[in-house]
Amino acid sequence: MSLFSLFSNKPSSKEVANERLKLILIHDRADLSPELLDLIKGEIMNVINKYAEIDNSDVEVKLTRTSLEEGNSPALVANIPIKKMKARR
Repeated sequence: MSLFSLFSNKPSSKEVANERLKLILIHDRADLSPELLDLIKGEIMNVINKYAEIDNSDVEVKLTRTSLEEGNSPALVANIPIKKMKARR
């Protein structure tokens, strides 16, 4: 390990591989196929689109894990940029 790697914010390839493996395990444990995740993403976007104008090009919906005292559990995380709120009817 070099002195410069101590100050680098970039994760090592080992850390990246470890995170990818954890995400794969989470997907397997949650039994969520990519198709089902896309379906959920579409439905969430349709509901939010009723109330707000969203940026469809920058929407990110992923399955991740939470750190609970009883162990890690799957969590659905959505990052949906809102351009502006629609007027209430």
